[in-house]
Amino acid sequence: MTETYHLISSVTCPWVQRSVITMRAKGVAFDVTYVNLREKPGWFLEISPHGKVPVLKVGDAALFESNAIAEYLDEVVEPQLHPADPIKRAQNRAWTDFLPTFGWGPGLNNLTYCKTREDLPEALENARLRLARLEGAIARERGNDGPYFNGVKLCLVDAAYGPFFQRFAIAERVLQTDILAEFPLVSTWVDALLADDTVTGAVDDTFAAEFDKNLERRGTLAWELMSAAAAAE
Repeated sequence: MTETYHLISSVTCPWVQRSVITMRAKGVAFDVTYVNLREKPGWFLEISPHGKVPVLKVGDAALFESNAIAEYLDEVVEPQLHPADPIKRAQNRAWTDFLPTFGWGPGLNNLTYCKTREDLPEALENARLRLARLEGAIARERGNDGPYFNGVKLCLVDAAYGPFFQRFAIAERVLQTDILAEFPLVSTWVDALLADDTVTGAVDDTFAAEFDKNLERRGTLAWELMSAAAAAE
């Protein structure tokens, strides 16, 4: 029996996009229902124990947490995106586990959502610390191959980090920090991810507009600069 897949999503959520990238890379057909996370419906809270997206319904079963969803899909749907070698697979999982440290708190998201010019130097320094770790990881894991984390093929690490780099790239258009130039291996990796439609196309058609609203709602420096640029046109 062929499984049916239904994704419970939010338009701007990077963790949801991670699941979509994984399914796109595997050619999985799926339906989507979007929920407003500021007004969570009761039916959603019944199937999402933490009240978060994504939730992937596989037939009648509901899977939650993007890491668990990615691992499940990689077990049951070809092609396998994790490395075949057990050691390399474990190392990939470890770098996927680093994602919350990299993305949230004083990580890359703190730069994307930086609120003032005065906050920018500290946000940059915190992002540098985490980008430096990724630079070293890519040097060890990828060697001379490229352009993805493991080499020539998209993997689950790429699916995890791509959404965060895509959001940073939007803010970077106006922040213009040029921080990625300090990390050439990461920069090459990001360029590959943002040139791959499997990654950048894994969002709803309304993503750009909704993400701009998200930047506005959070009172970010990026939104302030975007507004100033629009007013000057």
